[in-house]
Amino acid sequence: MGVLHATDLVAVATEKGRPTSLMWRGRRYLITDTPTPLHGDEVLHDAITHPLVRLVGWRFQVTSTSDPDDVLVVDVHRHDGGRWELVAAYK
Repeated sequence: MGVLHATDLVAVATEKGRPTSLMWRGRRYLITDTPTPLHGDEVLHDAITHPLVRLVGWRFQVTSTSDPDDVLVVDVHRHDGGRWELVAAYK
């Protein structure tokens, strides 16, 4: 599995906080597996023994609605202001 692309703005549709579809480069992709949460690894203070885990994005498999052979695994991160960024795409 190789990295095809990194860092691009995308549109992600969600339902109850979980991604359901992705628009990237004019193509619509449906999520075809269970999204895996990606967590930040920041520690707020050394004295905190059980810090809250910050959700930074998701990893999931997508399939193009126009080409069923176009299947990717992508990592997306959500940034301030609600915009989504595709940070990696794997084939």
